[in-house]
Amino acid sequence: MSGWKPLVLIVVPTLVMVVLQVLLYRLVAVVEGGDDPLATTLTPLKLLAVNVSIAVSGLLAVALLARTTGAPWRSLISWPRAFDVRRLLHHLVDAALLVAAGIGVVALVAPGSPGWTAFGVSGTTVALLAVTVLTTPAQAAGEELMFRSVALPAAASWVRAVRPALVVGLVVSGLAFAAVHGSLDPWLSGYYVLIGVSTGLMAVLSGGIEAPVAFHVANNVLLTVVNALMADGGAVPLDRSVGAGDASVLVLAAVNAAMVVLVWWRERRAARARD
Repeated sequence: MSGWKPLVLIVVPTLVMVVLQVLLYRLVAVVEGGDDPLATTLTPLKLLAVNVSIAVSGLLAVALLARTTGAPWRSLISWPRAFDVRRLLHHLVDAALLVAAGIGVVALVAPGSPGWTAFGVSGTTVALLAVTVLTTPAQAAGEELMFRSVALPAAASWVRAVRPALVVGLVVSGLAFAAVHGSLDPWLSGYYVLIGVSTGLMAVLSGGIEAPVAFHVANNVLLTVVNALMADGGAVPLDRSVGAGDASVLVLAAVNAAMVVLVWWRERRAARARD
């Protein structure tokens, strides 16, 4: 691609996501009667707004890349093989077990660090859980489409040699993924970059986005469920300011690394079985 096209493919879906999210936040503020649509708490409707904006932007990113390059959209989901639902489910089980273990360790070593206050269930909690289960998988898939299916290969196209191209794609997509999360805290920013690079490696190792989507779904659904249950019946706090993160993110970073290793192991075993 021309030098400017990858930049457009990375920037435009991100801008659409931000604009759409802000507009939906303002609509939510009208419905809820709030005076601060950008308040850093997630009500059920604000969570729905986040999930819808990201899911739509992910589809837009794939459509733009397919239109720009003429590549079949299916090749942006998996290549050279076809999309494999069984592979997705296997990785989803692996990811759920790893993420659950990571959350358990964080609860033991740093119970207050994720912003948990106390266990509580209210109507708000039930609504948050329903929105999480029904729409967060689409949000997680949307982010993977934006950053692994589109941003990674788009950035990699700036370089001709394969290995340097892979490094550029992983770094740029990882940094872009961290940037849209809007945190200046070094712990959280570093963690978001790690997630971006880790899921990128999962996609490359497995030849598709089943593994990164599975990990992203398990991570986002389980963390949001726990955060909702530990918000004392209220909205989920969303603090990404400087000082919000701490060393407990190293536990979740280890979960990311373990998933990359597990994907690599599964792919090697599947290759030996085919041979």
